Amino acid sequence: MRHETDFTIATANPSEPPQAGFTLLRYRVSNFRSVTDSGWLEADTVTALIGVNESGKTNLLLPLWKLNPASEGGLQPTSDYPKALFATIRNAPEQFQFITAEFDTGREAARLAELAKIPLAQARRVSVARLYDGSYQINFPDYRLDEDGTIAAALTALRLARTDLDDMTADPLFDPACKLMDNLLAELSDAANVTGNDLRLARNCVAALIPEDPPATSQIIPLLRALQKKLGQQMAAMIAPDPAAREDIRQAVITCLPRFVYYSNYGNLDSEIYLPHVVENMGRADLGAKESAKARTLRVLFDFVGVQAQEILELGRDFRDIRDEAEAQMIAETGKAGLVRSLWQRARGHEHQPDSVLLSQIAEAKRTRSILLQSAGTKLTARFAEWWKQGDYRFRFEADGNHFRIWVADARRPQEVELEHRSTGLQWFLSFFLVFLHEAEGAHENCVLLLDEPGHSLHPLAQRDLSAFFEGLALKNQILYTTHSPFLVDADRLARARKVFVGRDGSTRVSGDLLEAEGSDSQRGAGFAVRAALNLAVAEVSMGCAQPVLVQSRVEQTYLGVIKTLSIASGRFVPQRDMVFASACSPEVMQVMARLLTETQTTPPRLVLDGSAQGRALAARLADDKTTLALESITGRQDSTVEDLFPATELAAQLDRVERRPERLFADVVVADRPFVAQALVWAKAEGISLPEDWRFQLAERVRRKMLDAGPARLAEGAIANWCKLLEGLAAK
Repeated sequence: MRHETDFTIATANPSEPPQAGFTLLRYRVSNFRSVTDSGWLEADTVTALIGVNESGKTNLLLPLWKLNPASEGGLQPTSDYPKALFATIRNAPEQFQFITAEFDTGREAARLAELAKIPLAQARRVSVARLYDGSYQINFPDYRLDEDGTIAAALTALRLARTDLDDMTADPLFDPACKLMDNLLAELSDAANVTGNDLRLARNCVAALIPEDPPATSQIIPLLRALQKKLGQQMAAMIAPDPAAREDIRQAVITCLPRFVYYSNYGNLDSEIYLPHVVENMGRADLGAKESAKARTLRVLFDFVGVQAQEILELGRDFRDIRDEAEAQMIAETGKAGLVRSLWQRARGHEHQPDSVLLSQIAEAKRTRSILLQSAGTKLTARFAEWWKQGDYRFRFEADGNHFRIWVADARRPQEVELEHRSTGLQWFLSFFLVFLHEAEGAHENCVLLLDEPGHSLHPLAQRDLSAFFEGLALKNQILYTTHSPFLVDADRLARARKVFVGRDGSTRVSGDLLEAEGSDSQRGAGFAVRAALNLAVAEVSMGCAQPVLVQSRVEQTYLGVIKTLSIASGRFVPQRDMVFASACSPEVMQVMARLLTETQTTPPRLVLDGSAQGRALAARLADDKTTLALESITGRQDSTVEDLFPATELAAQLDRVERRPERLFADVVVADRPFVAQALVWAKAEGISLPEDWRFQLAERVRRKMLDAGPARLAEGAIANWCKLLEGLAAK
């Protein structure tokens, strides 16, 4: 085996799960497409693989599918072999494994332990690897040959036998038996490394001492035979092959493996379905991926209805259809003569007319079809409401001749509309719901579900419902899914999240450490969805209990956050409610945010405006003295910005660390009682440098880190007095 794919297996023992079959514990992908070595990926009942586009999330699901696919899932060398190793793997596919998965054997542990002749504890975990030639390799990670125990048992048997010999001095074999056992004890005790061959020689020496025709009265003969048997047992234990190398064990393990079901194209349903095409497509094996997925969804739909498409067609036939079929059969049997007779009868108006019995049969068939469809619509409506929380939807199935339609209505829009005219999210969830809830009743027995980017077209609230839907599915099946949406990563279920990213070598990596560096991605895009999920959860709670304050940008948001934290820490400001600062980039955004926040608060949010041109424009447009607070009223200076609430010399010193090009330091020229930002711009122009567009935010971040590290002890009295004045003004009702 090539060293690139030879992994160390951990020795932890899993607890036995209550369900039958194997349970996936973790797996590792190597030398597969963009993956060189993914590292171990721990699997829960539901596991979310989170990463940016093109990070290789799909390439972590496909190898697991190909380990033991429920259907399809064959290896495709041109797609699956990593391009850098294509020729090497193509010449020796039997030397490269692309997936190693570790399973809890659960209830099968006892059977495997008995079959492999190993302790039960060592059979509770099995590792299965698949190679590019399609073969499997298995291993019991907890299996250890107890050589020390085996040798100790052999020595104990020899010592006991030697002790028993002391009571048999009258036996003719006494002297040679004592000499042999003393020699064996000395050799085995002094040997640095006792092997199975040593025990075999000891057993043979004991056997050689037993005469071919032993006297019936000898007491030593039974003792020697018992010792021979004991030494033989310990020898067999020492030289026993690794149970994983046995073909019967390998087949037993592979038979118990869960099947892996991979879904990427969920086959959205159309509202109008042409039944003859459905019947034809269900019997075809040459459909493309999209049409095949749709055919599968339709097959599940008709299974759910309880009647197949062909039967719906037959139940919906009227007299003309029956007559035309009979006429076609007659023409097929009689040839041209039958065709001429049929045309002659039609020309003379001698068409067959239905009798009352046939009409009654046709009416009964259509009534049966109507009842079946009505019952199926009621069943779907009830089951769908258990999982979809975005509205009270009602479904109705209708069959009209060769056409089958799905109509949808809800409490807000009681008029029925075809399914395809409703949202893409509803179509997706209905198709997904049908496939998983109905198809999974039998086809997904002992299966692991692999879902690639599920629910990407759903509304965020519906994505949360989908996350809850996974919890229901996970009662019977393990689930692994890929996503980049924070709404499919619940903050209270972060333990199930695994981060997928591109490593520095360009290959796909996975980690359960959500804080781990993501290769060369300094923005940590893979972890962004996790941070966003956490931020959403925190915001939902904090915004409901806190007083929102709108500010002009992230600069004000950063500085005011520092002011609030240090003022509370100093004991000078004790708010009745927490205060949350939300940034708005324009007058329009600020007005919209004010209205949105007003809906969740009893009073409109307060607004902090500076003396810049933007601040004055906002003040003119909002014109509400009760909600706005101008920084000029705190600092006593015109054109004040939030920086003027801080000691100018400290800010200037930090700006000099950001901009090291000028020969003249800003800290040497800044004036404490003048607007800080205006002075900084004049200084930069005089020094011939161009400050970056976000220089104020960069400075704010540096000041935030420095001041929070220092704490409130170093604060100047004048600064903290202004801070408390500002915060008390914002907190005032």
